[in-house]
Amino acid sequence: MNNPVNWFEIATKDLERAKKFYATVFNREFQLIEMPEIRMYMFAGGPDLKGALGALVSSAQQEPSTQGTLIYFECEDVANEAARVEEAGGQLLFPKTAIGAFGFIAQFIDSEGNRIGLHSHQ
Repeated sequence: MNNPVNWFEIATKDLERAKKFYATVFNREFQLIEMPEIRMYMFAGGPDLKGALGALVSSAQQEPSTQGTLIYFECEDVANEAARVEEAGGQLLFPKTAIGAFGFIAQFIDSEGNRIGLHSHQ
């Protein structure tokens, strides 16, 4: 049985700014997808890779928020991505923090106003 999450969308106010932020923090590539009334940048990945696929989304139906659902990105070492958050235009809420046998986490506010988490086992 797989994990239940297979897709996520992160709301943006400025799609290009969000792409630049996430590309800087995670050192990732994106694929532009355009549909009627919605534009998104999908994180590079594929259905054969571990984890859920997702995208940065510009849509009138979605609004960035620090409340509600919190997405955690898996990292090799949380400290690396956390160190790039502020230079990319975000706000680090708390740095790498141990959570016992489950590893380490950190949280930040992205360039769009979303609260996002980081997780690693080291």
